[in-house]
Amino acid sequence: MSSRPALPREIPAFTRTTTDAFADDPIWGPALRRSDGSSPDLEPYWRLFVDGAMRFGTVRTIDDGAAVSVWLPPGGAELDHAGIEALDHYLEREYDAPAREALLELYARFETSRALRPEHYYLSLLATHRDHRGRGVGQALLAEDLALWDAAGVPAYLESTNAGNDHRYARAGFREAGGFRAVRDDAWVSAMWRSAGGDAG
Repeated sequence: MSSRPALPREIPAFTRTTTDAFADDPIWGPALRRSDGSSPDLEPYWRLFVDGAMRFGTVRTIDDGAAVSVWLPPGGAELDHAGIEALDHYLEREYDAPAREALLELYARFETSRALRPEHYYLSLLATHRDHRGRGVGQALLAEDLALWDAAGVPAYLESTNAGNDHRYARAGFREAGGFRAVRDDAWVSAMWRSAGGDAG
């Protein structure tokens, strides 16, 4: 397997992979439901974040699109001005005020946790296509990404929204470094830090 930067024409496919992978996520699944429990079409939502990182060249893929990782470089914001406006329009269209307020508070908790860290590459999203799950392609992509950041001498940071994945991140050299509670259901989000070179101590 070999990884490479994603191409603009691959954004729709990678958005579908991400949407599918996070549909039942313990944090994002509940957070992205409407107040009545229904779920809007989430592809436009996730596309904003996949597309938003393309400007940095840090959306990466492996094995013909079997997995996709969305990274932000040190100091990089997930969305530019146009992306923020598009997100605002999406939230206004799809959610009532209580649901929007809960999402905005959740965003703030993510941002606060990240802002406290030294400069780092930030793993915003990591998703494996359903046809390739269980084959280690997501882990392989993560390992190749981390080798790039190691070569640059830059640490990596992520927030794990699924405790079932924490051991996989630990194997890649991440260690728990705090965390915070989600808004709607008080579920735990684990902040995880990896020093450059993979020293988890």
